[in-house]
Amino acid sequence: MSKFNALFRGIEVMIAFFLAVMIALVFLNVVLRYFFSTGFTWSEEVARLCFIYLVYLGTIGAMRDNQHLGLDSVLSRLPGNAQKTIFLLVQAGIIWVMTVLTMGSWQLVMQNLGDRWVATQYPVYLVYAIGLITGVSIILLALANIYRLIVLKISVNELVSIRDSSSSEQMGNIH
Repeated sequence: MSKFNALFRGIEVMIAFFLAVMIALVFLNVVLRYFFSTGFTWSEEVARLCFIYLVYLGTIGAMRDNQHLGLDSVLSRLPGNAQKTIFLLVQAGIIWVMTVLTMGSWQLVMQNLGDRWVATQYPVYLVYAIGLITGVSIILLALANIYRLIVLKISVNELVSIRDSSSSEQMGNIH
C-alpha cells in the first residue's frame, strides 16, 4: 500500500468517524428532547462541525476517484483528441474553482482568528480551514490527473473509470 493510499484511507476513516459522531449526537439529542425535555446545547454545534468536515473530506475522496458528477456518457462518445481536450478543460476549471475556494477560505480564516462558537468555544477559523485543505488537495489531484493524461498517456476513459485502489497501483501509485 502506498503512502497516498494510506493517506486516503485515513480520510475515509475520518469521514466514517464524523458520520458516526454526527448520527449519535443527533439521535441522543432527539431522545433527550422527546423523553426528558432537555438536550445538550453543544451537540448541535458538534454535529454541524462533523457534517462540514464530512462533506469537505468527502469531496477530496470523490475527486481522487474521479467520482464527481460528470458527463461520462457524453465524454465516452467523443473521439480521443476531443476527450483529452474536454478532460483538460474540466481539470483546468477545477483548478480555477479550487483556487477561488482556497483564497476565499484563507480570507475567512484570517477574519475569524479570534472568534469562537458559542456553546463549544470551538475556533471558527478551523471551520474555514477545511476549505484550504480541500482546495489545495483537489488542485493537486487535478494536476495529477493532467500528469496521468499527458505524461503517463493514460486514456480519458481509464481516468474517468478509476474506482478502486487496485487500479491506483497499476497507475504507478500517483493516484
